[in-house]
Amino acid sequence: MTDIEYEVLDELYFVISYSDLKEQTGIDEKDLKHCLMELMEKKWIVCFKSISEELPIENVNLGEGFKNYFYLASKKGLFAHNKT
Repeated sequence: MTDIEYEVLDELYFVISYSDLKEQTGIDEKDLKHCLMELMEKKWIVCFKSISEELPIENVNLGEGFKNYFYLASKKGLFAHNKT
């Protein structure tokens, strides 16, 4: 797990919007987008359309819509985060 992945997962214990995640971590947009894509590939995060509406993984398009989603660490992501 990279330092950025650890920092992002640290903020995802509760559902959070992209803008709040960016503000809380201070990570620039390019790096944060790349990190979110990596975390999604590892199945360490889930995406939400709204604060209470989880999206099926096949409906998530991080390439274009990453700023519009809310994020939460998955169970797998929480285990990975707590192992370090």
